[in-house]
Amino acid sequence: LMLSKQAKKTLRKLANDYPAIVQIGKDGLSVNIMDSLNVSLEAHELVKCKCLKTSPIDAREAAIECASNTHSEVIHIIGHTFVLYRKSKENKLGIKG
Repeated sequence: LMLSKQAKKTLRKLANDYPAIVQIGKDGLSVNIMDSLNVSLEAHELVKCKCLKTSPIDAREAAIECASNTHSEVIHIIGHTFVLYRKSKENKLGIKG
């Protein structure tokens, strides 16, 4: 799954209005986080995650780790927040890779 620059730009714009669905706290990247991320990606395709101040890892590390564990793509990392994308079976957002 490699997205074009144009597709990433579109997804970044969409993500602006999204709330952070997944929050990574003091437990870091637990199995529960990965499970809820997988469910969220299947449901929404585009998921914004936030690393809380108590998180033992930073947003960049978390984004890379989450992306590889969920077979998704990192769209954006800014501050404590990152955005992941994975096309669902229905391709709800209609993004062409």
